[in-house]
Amino acid sequence: MSNEPIDIAAIEAERARLQAEYLTPGRAPTPARGIHHAAFICSNVEQTIKFYQELLEFPLTEIFGNRDYRGSNHFFFDVGNGNLLAFFDFPGLDLGPYMETLGNLNHIAISVTKEKWDHLRGKLDAAGIEYHTASKTSIYFKDPDGTRLELLADPLGEMYGTKVM
Repeated sequence: MSNEPIDIAAIEAERARLQAEYLTPGRAPTPARGIHHAAFICSNVEQTIKFYQELLEFPLTEIFGNRDYRGSNHFFFDVGNGNLLAFFDFPGLDLGPYMETLGNLNHIAISVTKEKWDHLRGKLDAAGIEYHTASKTSIYFKDPDGTRLELLADPLGEMYGTKVM
């Protein structure tokens, strides 16, 4: 990590330039229908199922063999609105622990109602899972393999009161 000071004014000026150049009011709608699934790697299938289905209450919808790696499982959790989180295990590959790197995942933000947010926060407390709360609507925590998750009590298309769609 660099010890050079960050020029916040230059960063803000660049953000303003990017907004002016690339945010297009009245743009055509996206051709995409949504994210079918985001796929992640896990170290233990049952541990992952217990975490996502039992703790977070996201139903397991399917599990089958991974077509690309013999002996691997490919399985899915329903996170609402037709969206899925998918996981693979890769037995025998001896993969290292999760690392946040450039081009990698920072976190997955999953929208829930405020009531479900409060309920799941209680379940995280009961399970002894460390988390950080931000802006009274976000809970950040890690899954068993270190993937950072955010439970967000904001509706889809909004973030902290700002429309992002």
